Amino acid sequence: MNWKTVCDGLSAVERFCAAVEVSGVEYDSRRMGRGDVFVAMRGEATDGNRYIEAAIAKGAMAVVTDSREAYEKLRREHAGVGAALVERRRRALAEVSAAVMGHPERGLALSGVTGTNGKTTTAFLLEAMLRSVGRTCVLIGTIETHVGDEVRVSPHTTPESRDVLEIFADGVKVGATEAVMEMSSHALEQERVWGLAVDVAMFTNLTQDHLDYHGTMEKYFAAKARLFEGVGSPAPRVAVINGDDGYGRRLITENRQSQMMRYGLEPLNGDYRAEDIRLQAGETQFIFKTPNGDALMRSSLTGRVNVYNLLAASCAALARGMTLEEVVAGAASGAQVPGRFEVVPSSNDMTVVVDYAHTDDALRNLISLARELVKERSGRVITLFGCGGDRDKTKRPRMGRAAGEGSDLVVLTSDNPRSEDPMEIINEALAGVRETATRCIVEQDRAAAIEIAIRAAKAGDIVLIAGKGHEKVQILREGTVPFDDVAVAAGVLREIA
Repeated sequence: MNWKTVCDGLSAVERFCAAVEVSGVEYDSRRMGRGDVFVAMRGEATDGNRYIEAAIAKGAMAVVTDSREAYEKLRREHAGVGAALVERRRRALAEVSAAVMGHPERGLALSGVTGTNGKTTTAFLLEAMLRSVGRTCVLIGTIETHVGDEVRVSPHTTPESRDVLEIFADGVKVGATEAVMEMSSHALEQERVWGLAVDVAMFTNLTQDHLDYHGTMEKYFAAKARLFEGVGSPAPRVAVINGDDGYGRRLITENRQSQMMRYGLEPLNGDYRAEDIRLQAGETQFIFKTPNGDALMRSSLTGRVNVYNLLAASCAALARGMTLEEVVAGAASGAQVPGRFEVVPSSNDMTVVVDYAHTDDALRNLISLARELVKERSGRVITLFGCGGDRDKTKRPRMGRAAGEGSDLVVLTSDNPRSEDPMEIINEALAGVRETATRCIVEQDRAAAIEIAIRAAKAGDIVLIAGKGHEKVQILREGTVPFDDVAVAAGVLREIA
């Protein structure tokens, strides 16, 4: 593509439209290829403007920068290289990537889901429903990325716009017509989804998280709300919002641009509701009430929290043109979501579950579900958890209190301590556990802690291993090491069989 054509769609302060052809886009100079456009990104750790010369040496034919000094240097010293000076680098990255890749986003109907808890499961459910009626999909989320039938590792919940658009382009090549994305508050605020026209937007809930980044709940909410305003694009055609959530009700009140689909359990809060809910391990069923009829919905997912996830995905599927009968059949065919109430296979007469719960609200919901499941056998709930380092410290004692209030035994350990001292994190969470009367065992080594929790269990008990879910590594001050909660738990279960 001619650089001038790219420039025509770029919001630039100044530009130099050199007569060059460009064939790709990169923001990491290490990945540059000949003919690429280099977008010099200023990140948290480094400034891409420092690598402009390296990018040109590797074959960059054009450079986009938010530094006037860098732009003027380019004009003086590299007259044959296209250049653009922009105010907002992430918007520019999205605009350049979309143009160079031929606007693949225009070939996909995009459904986006945001919220504190439930994004991953809701996205998986919606994709499963869409696939059940023969639609080829792209899925971008926390656990993994799907391009048609291909499964890829997801390095981030919501990647940079260039990477999203490349995935979309790959999807279009294999015939995809639908895309489902988790959209994190970071990505919405940082405009990593700039210019993506969302057809159906979903809001699951909002509880305290990421205040290390956003600072206040109001700013956290404002970041989530951007999905429903449109990030460099019109507001979504349809807004699917949890009416039982206080912040959801605010979105409903403030949103006047989209067709509204309210869901919930309370009659006053939802036009799409679940009634006559029946829960047991490995099965959830309820009457799905809609303005256009009711149906019995069954799913292999477990727990009340998944009733909400099923409602959100079902509303979105209806908004994407599926019939009520097709939605119900699609929900019944949905597979287990890795690391979301994932039961570890065992021949022992106890249940071991791995779950991603990493906020006090998610932990409380998880423990409440476990309590329901052990009630008939008078079993105990043993909860293992830790708190992430370099993240919101204020939630640590609240997570400890949530674990202590609902469990019969708490095992407190490390999660991903990152650059922090693991014992300092543990002690901050321990303060919350100590506000309850629940016995707590502290073991810094996560593998050893998992063994302690499982060996403490008896027939009829349930062991919850919370916090890391699907993750396959543990992030320590010394570096990243392989670690899989499911694999560690399975190993212990084999030893005691």
